[in-house]
Amino acid sequence: MLKLQNIQTYYGNIQALKDVTIEIKEGEIVALIGANGAGKTTTLMSICGITPPRSGEILLDGDSLKGVSADKIVQRGIVQVPEGRRIFPDLTVLENLEMGAFLRTNKSLIQQDLNYVMTLFPILESRRHQLGGTLSGGEQQMLAISRALMARPRVLLLDEPSLGLAPLIIKQIFEIIRKINKESNTTIFLVEQNANQALKLADRGYVMENGRITLVDSADKLLANDDVRKAYLGM
Repeated sequence: MLKLQNIQTYYGNIQALKDVTIEIKEGEIVALIGANGAGKTTTLMSICGITPPRSGEILLDGDSLKGVSADKIVQRGIVQVPEGRRIFPDLTVLENLEMGAFLRTNKSLIQQDLNYVMTLFPILESRRHQLGGTLSGGEQQMLAISRALMARPRVLLLDEPSLGLAPLIIKQIFEIIRKINKESNTTIFLVEQNANQALKLADRGYVMENGRITLVDSADKLLANDDVRKAYLGM
């Protein structure tokens, strides 16, 4: 469904991604793990068209995304939940969610999806008229995921959804991610430093080091891999 082929991405003269190839099948949860600064976020930014690769190809259903603007990529069904949430702090919860549906026109389906995310995260229903900036970190992450869902993604890109959250909230967030995948068959590409949680959730995983993919396998096998356990799982 989504394929990165020999991606080379630069920031000025500094090469951030080096010959990165990743394949994600429809309905999968795929994790990308690695240390801070390995290039994980740059991978997502390359997919979204924010930091277009200098060479290589990104394909969605076999069609190239080269030269496609970020907003058109969203319209094609690839939507990112950025690191640090990046909600609109001066807008209400409801207004944030409506922003997620900005590119859509079918009001009845928008309302249907609004009801769905409120069911996924009931706390947002009770906070719907509260300013986003006054929410807790966990509530803001729920809002960021819900805002992305309002765009009706086919592929949901999640950048460090556990960052800065308490263990109980992390567990809740990851349970909801699994639910989104199973209930709507939404394909999920998950970038995480919390390798243990990510691999327990994922079907397959990629390990990135210094801008390169160094290992790819099923999530179960990566969890059992001694090198992965030592480097990323603290075992």
